[in-house]
Amino acid sequence: MSTPELRRAAGRVLLTNWTGHSTVPSHSLYPHQWSWDSAFIAIGLRHLSPRRAQVELESLLGAQWLDGRIPHISFSSSVPRDAYFPGPDFWRAITRGGVETSGIVQPPVHALAVWLTHRADEKESSRRGFLTRLYPKLVAWHTYLRERRDLGGRGLVAIVHPWESGMDNSPAWDDALARVEPAPLDSFTRRDTDHASDDDRPTDLDYGRYVRLAATYRDHAYDDSRTPFEFALEDPCFNALLIVSEHALADIAEVLSLDPAPHLRAAAELTAALGQLFADGNFHARDLHDDRLVAADTVSGLVPLLVPDLPQADELLATAQGPRFHVGKVKLVPSYDLTGPAFDRSRYWRGPSWFNTAWLIHRGLSQLGQDGAAGLLRGDVLALAADTAFAEYVDPFSGEARGARDFSWTAALALDLLSTADPQAVQL
Repeated sequence: MSTPELRRAAGRVLLTNWTGHSTVPSHSLYPHQWSWDSAFIAIGLRHLSPRRAQVELESLLGAQWLDGRIPHISFSSSVPRDAYFPGPDFWRAITRGGVETSGIVQPPVHALAVWLTHRADEKESSRRGFLTRLYPKLVAWHTYLRERRDLGGRGLVAIVHPWESGMDNSPAWDDALARVEPAPLDSFTRRDTDHASDDDRPTDLDYGRYVRLAATYRDHAYDDSRTPFEFALEDPCFNALLIVSEHALADIAEVLSLDPAPHLRAAAELTAALGQLFADGNFHARDLHDDRLVAADTVSGLVPLLVPDLPQADELLATAQGPRFHVGKVKLVPSYDLTGPAFDRSRYWRGPSWFNTAWLIHRGLSQLGQDGAAGLLRGDVLALAADTAFAEYVDPFSGEARGARDFSWTAALALDLLSTADPQAVQL
């Protein structure tokens, strides 16, 4: 597929998945608006229509809670209530504006997406007051995370459900999940396996544990101070993206003639705290149940390559290119250690390679001046996006498509990488 053909094909995916105010990840598997999906989607949309990218992010932040959290799903009233599980009837959460949402969150890549979207058309952004309106919402979001989710008291944000990591059934969560009594299988009906192979998706046992954790949080009114969290871990990817987004907020503050110092200070504090999670050449999640680092090596530990002035960058780069991940020698970036005991080349986040994490690591490599490695990864993303009809994720050895097709963030991030070399873009 030629570059113009790939650009047009990516644009068609985003147009097809557009609902009028936001973009679904996949009409079949994920028919609502997802939090970090929309951030990645906006990063690609900005090359087609900066205004549409702004609307994508405005729509997502329109579902923000009063406490500042951005829920991981904003449910569409036009989609049947039982099309996705857990749906709105399970979560029982509704914003003051009448939007039904989930009660958990996802990684905070939003400020970076807002900043990049602004840069795509600064004149239009200023005319619409895009940054002026979204900046206080992003500040409230980061404040929620840093004040309500520092459950370990050491300056890092904790996740309280595997879905909050965005890497749902990563082997990093296995030991923590083993402590959770699963909800009975006859108490819920999965919808994901209606649209994807059972071999690619989390097991019923894992899903029962996900349901139990979500129900406990819901039954405590999503109160972080009262919920008896059975699952609470400090995730390196989540915290690295918060650092990067604090840097983005500093840039936004400067444009708005505000003081960037609080954001730069927060980024520095988080970067120093992140070092607590570094061991054996990689960043690891810390389980707050026993304050131990999780042994599993996952792609989450490589995402800090994005963090500016990361003290561990050289060691982390060596790990990325070494036998555990073989970046540059396999397809994209495996989601789990290729040599690890739980490696599974097809099952969701237990080995397959994903386009969004490859994009993050490509960005990190570029910032580190690793142009050759970044170029190889960029070429892989574009070739696989074209060859797999914009698959959700791929086999790290064969590149075989897994999960959904016409997946929005795959199309969006391919479009972004196309535009880094060729800024010409078609208009929707």
